[in-house]
Amino acid sequence: MALPKTARITSAALLLAVVIGGALYLNRPASSASTQSTDDAYVQADFTTVAPQVSGTVEKVLIEDNQPVKAGDLLATIDDRDFVVAVSAAKAQVEGAKANIAGLQARLLLQESAIRQAQAAVEANDASFKLAKTNQARYRNLAADGSGTVQALQQAEAQLSIQLAAREKDLAGLQAARQQTGVLRADLEKAKAALSQTQSAQDAAELKLSHTRITAPVDGTIGHKSVRVGAFVSAGKPLLAIVPLDAVYVAANFRETQLARVQAGHAVDIEVDALPGEVLKGVVESLGPASGASYSAVAPHNATGNFTKIVQRLPVRIRIEPGQAAVAKLRVGMSVTPKIHVGQRRGSAPAWTAPNL
Repeated sequence: MALPKTARITSAALLLAVVIGGALYLNRPASSASTQSTDDAYVQADFTTVAPQVSGTVEKVLIEDNQPVKAGDLLATIDDRDFVVAVSAAKAQVEGAKANIAGLQARLLLQESAIRQAQAAVEANDASFKLAKTNQARYRNLAADGSGTVQALQQAEAQLSIQLAAREKDLAGLQAARQQTGVLRADLEKAKAALSQTQSAQDAAELKLSHTRITAPVDGTIGHKSVRVGAFVSAGKPLLAIVPLDAVYVAANFRETQLARVQAGHAVDIEVDALPGEVLKGVVESLGPASGASYSAVAPHNATGNFTKIVQRLPVRIRIEPGQAAVAKLRVGMSVTPKIHVGQRRGSAPAWTAPNL
């Protein structure tokens, strides 16, 4: 039985509307959806690698695999006998430098006494020189008028010459004593510089000694432990990692076509593959500045020949909200599926509800 004309027109119009609607839906931008999700996402943490700062033989290991530690906890010790000897030698050099300074200071005091003594000798010679000069003048006058002998005049002139020479000698001694003071002061400054150098060497030796005690730089859980008692370790070679499980986050790689409207602060539901039925709350913390391919040592972009366009993925960092019991079960590397609620922010978003699984 043929349908009435009106029914046929209505059916055709409905079919056309469905086809147009389907075409519009299929061709709409991916970023226009109210939620954006990806399964290319993993739990991450900014873990710290611990390496010794000096080389040596491991004497003690005080931690086990997967053990929680606090910042400052002692993890292991390196045999410190060589470093103790180095510190003792450095201390001996410091004491020697201090003794050298004390000796130079004592010599300076002694030299000041020598200067005063030379000054007194000069003053005494000045008096003798004046007397000899006076006698020489008197005997010259006596010899001129015949009252004195030529021999007495000659003796007075000889004594004046002797006193003049003695005065020059004492003046030279005084000048030498003063110059020696300058030399001693220069030696004292040099000794003080040597003391600073030896103290620096002592500080360096003590610092190396302190590095024989390997401590935890941050709070976290021990992982990737390779340190063993009796093993020789080299400076800079990693011994273990400390993973801060209380500061994990999600690193998600979204297609570039999904991120046109995603912003920091948008609410996120996080499903964890290892925790079925658990949905964690999170928030978009930041969007990466470049795609993962941009950091590749060899750029994958094809600049010649045929070209096939590939949708790139951009990293999105998602902060996991604290105070959720399931967060304690998260481990670095777990696969997750985050679902970003575009436009919803903390404070303006509706109450969190778990989706139907």
